[in-house]
Amino acid sequence: MTDSALRDHFSAMARNSAWSNHRLLTACEQLTDEEFAQERTSFFPSIQLTLNHNLIVDHIYMADMIGKGRQNVGIEGDVPFPKASDLKRAQEEFDISLIEFCDGLSPEDLDRVISITWRTGDTSQEPIRLVLSHLFVHQIHHRGQAHAMLAGTQVPPPQLDEFFLNYDSPRRQGELFTQ
Repeated sequence: MTDSALRDHFSAMARNSAWSNHRLLTACEQLTDEEFAQERTSFFPSIQLTLNHNLIVDHIYMADMIGKGRQNVGIEGDVPFPKASDLKRAQEEFDISLIEFCDGLSPEDLDRVISITWRTGDTSQEPIRLVLSHLFVHQIHHRGQAHAMLAGTQVPPPQLDEFFLNYDSPRRQGELFTQ
């Protein structure tokens, strides 16, 4: 894969992530605040905790990639956004910044090595292309958990896998982040 193809792939993944977050959080807005926070079975014990965790980790990795440092993320607590509507707004702001970040990557940026200091105090050196790959896998993993928990409510979980293929384009016509 060429460097420009890899950058284009990351840009497409950022748009897919934004689109998926928008669809999922739009569905979550149909829940009451209590249902959004209700304890359920998953890695994190609620939709609220799961999707807040996703946004927190998004900010952490972005801080690492732009050189700000994860200790300066500025999001406090495990649930900085208790309401689905507030979380949706904050996630959309982040998603726009991730799209812009990916669109602006140069071939040199993809291989640029950043230093990550983990909670354990350990430090690792990681190329941005691997950090982005991890970030997208992390998002998909936890969105899937939230999607499954949403299936246990009266709100139907939205379709999240019709983004990339031309065949699916009519189903996403006019939606955010699909251009």
